[in-house]
Amino acid sequence: MNDLQKQKIAIVGGGPSGLMAAEVLVQAGFIVDLYDSMPSVGRKVLMAGKSGLNITHDDPFEQFSKKYSERQPQLEPMLAKFQPDDVRAWTHKLGVETFVGSSGMVFPKEMKAAPLLRAWLHRLRKAGVRFHMRHRWTGWDESHMLCFETPQGMLKTKPDATVLALGGGSWKRLGSDAKWIPLLLKHNIEVATLKPANCGFDVIWSEHFRARFSGQPIKSVILSFTGTNGVTHRKEGELVVTKNGVEGSLIYAFSAIIRDEIAASGSAEIYLDLTPGRTISRLVSELSKPQGSRTMAKHLRNRAGIEGVKAGLLRELPKNIFSDSAHLAATIKALPLKLVATRPIDEAISTAGGVKFETMDNNLMLRSMPGVFCSGEMLDWEAPTGGYLLTACFASGRAAGEGVLSWLESK
Repeated sequence: MNDLQKQKIAIVGGGPSGLMAAEVLVQAGFIVDLYDSMPSVGRKVLMAGKSGLNITHDDPFEQFSKKYSERQPQLEPMLAKFQPDDVRAWTHKLGVETFVGSSGMVFPKEMKAAPLLRAWLHRLRKAGVRFHMRHRWTGWDESHMLCFETPQGMLKTKPDATVLALGGGSWKRLGSDAKWIPLLLKHNIEVATLKPANCGFDVIWSEHFRARFSGQPIKSVILSFTGTNGVTHRKEGELVVTKNGVEGSLIYAFSAIIRDEIAASGSAEIYLDLTPGRTISRLVSELSKPQGSRTMAKHLRNRAGIEGVKAGLLRELPKNIFSDSAHLAATIKALPLKLVATRPIDEAISTAGGVKFETMDNNLMLRSMPGVFCSGEMLDWEAPTGGYLLTACFASGRAAGEGVLSWLESK
């Protein structure tokens, strides 16, 4: 073992980014200690995997990298070194086969996160990574030693390099509590304010609607939203009614621009096409036919295929929409829904904001703290669900690990 390989690296945070940084460094021969405040690592990954772990997306790389919007320039070099195909190949080497779903999202064949995480941790332990659970990082002391609160009391250590992979600010019960922010601000490290991303939104429902339809999906609709720049975004999918508003994959796809619109204007109005397969002229023709003795509910179901939660949405609007077939048809094709607030950050799937890239060099090392690197969701970026979040965590973890290696080699 050479002198370089005798050096000790501390990884703070046991999510996908921290685990990936640990893998890079232990494979390079370093002594790697990974610390996490929770009793076990990867808890957020396990929770996300309960409904099917989406590890990446089958987009062509040029299209894939655009999902990171304003932070594409910073993330693209990292993603280029660990592209979606690389994620799949890495997963296969762990003995976990994958498949591409109809939407392009990539999942393990078993759909679960536990087998992948179990195989990964086995490989890391076998390679020599030392895991220290229930170790909460509390910052640095005057000698720049890392300080941890542990069940046995305070622990201090001074590694040769440190990778911080402490996550964002959502799902506190799983470890992402953002308590690292004041620890970095104390050292004048710039952190963009955390905001909810891939989140639900509040809608002022009537008590009747909330009681009857909370938890029900609104399937096969097209959501339209026009931002302050005049650009209209449209996407087909489904969302879910909650007691407070709406959530689900379709709303998450627009959560960033809707969130920013609410912050600027106090609310945002989206439009739902409740019948994507029917033209407005067809609807007008069908709804203009005599209603006879049928109730409006039966008329909507028979003539427009509108029932259940979709009919309930229409009845949340002023009654005069039912007085004219053309007006009713136009509303069905563009039902307005006023979103008045984002749901709390702890309910969000992920967070925007974090350590600003401008405070780090190209290897993710803090310019003001040589030897300290940051990665994962604690960095200032956001992306939609669909595999983009996890891939960027993997890629930035690898980049931070490689950054440590490059920095130590240059000393």
